[in-house]
Amino acid sequence: MSTPNNETPPVCDYEGSTYQATFWDQGGRAYEDGAERVALRRLLPPSGKLMLEVGAGAGRNTPRYKGFERVVVMDYSVTQLEQAQERLGQSEAYVYVAADVYKLPFRPGLFDAATMIRVLHHMAEPQAALHQIRQTLQPDAVFILEFANKLNLKALFRYWLGRQDWSPFELEPVEYIPLNFDFHPKAIRQWLKEEQYVVQRHLTVSHFRINVLKRLVPTRLLVWLDSLAQLTGNLWQLSPSVFVRSQAVGQEPPAANLLDADESEFFICPECRQPLAAPQEDGFTCSCGLRWGKQNGIYNFKQPL
Repeated sequence: MSTPNNETPPVCDYEGSTYQATFWDQGGRAYEDGAERVALRRLLPPSGKLMLEVGAGAGRNTPRYKGFERVVVMDYSVTQLEQAQERLGQSEAYVYVAADVYKLPFRPGLFDAATMIRVLHHMAEPQAALHQIRQTLQPDAVFILEFANKLNLKALFRYWLGRQDWSPFELEPVEYIPLNFDFHPKAIRQWLKEEQYVVQRHLTVSHFRINVLKRLVPTRLLVWLDSLAQLTGNLWQLSPSVFVRSQAVGQEPPAANLLDADESEFFICPECRQPLAAPQEDGFTCSCGLRWGKQNGIYNFKQPL
């Protein structure tokens, strides 16, 4: 955990982490990964120009956005982005950006879609993060959000049996360990509405996230069963993970005509919010005096040089 400066909330920093290897590759998460693949396939637009992937990590989900011409692969951790580069390669299809979700370095109205999967649960100020993302989206852009659901069946039974103190029915987030939060679905919908998103669809995901089931039932069968259960998402949300597809609405920010532009035109200074001048070989210098680096194909707006 680190705090970039006194003006932003604390950030969960995966710098130097082996998260991809230990949690996904070796952690017995094939079922969860497969269930998320199904959910994204159902919610993603069939095609698009420029997508923002917030909290991309090592690029686990990035190949699933193949309908988009370009994807900005963004994470707070430079080392996670280096792992994403190893997985995805360097090409015009991917733009790698290290940045803080509370201070996004992108021009208003830039993207025609965005995703944030398995990231919001680290947000101490989730509505502030949703606000920042909304500023980067064109009107009518699709935003796919995944959140950890406090109103899940396990939490309900634990509460009824007196095995947990916090109520899953209260709208306030619960921080069960530092910088790990569960959210109430109604609170998520309210924040999205306040930040000028219109919710279009819910999918409930990872219904069978129980170790004994994952050991005894074939992964493909569990994923198929989950794919059926996901369809109840608009009726109720009782699974540990919920996917929400929403659409950006309102007149602000105005759409930018930069979908086909060179990637160097995508950025603003995350501190003073002004457009950045033409880049130098190693990054940008802002009129406010701050310099932002680029090294090995990764734009670094995490900290100024």
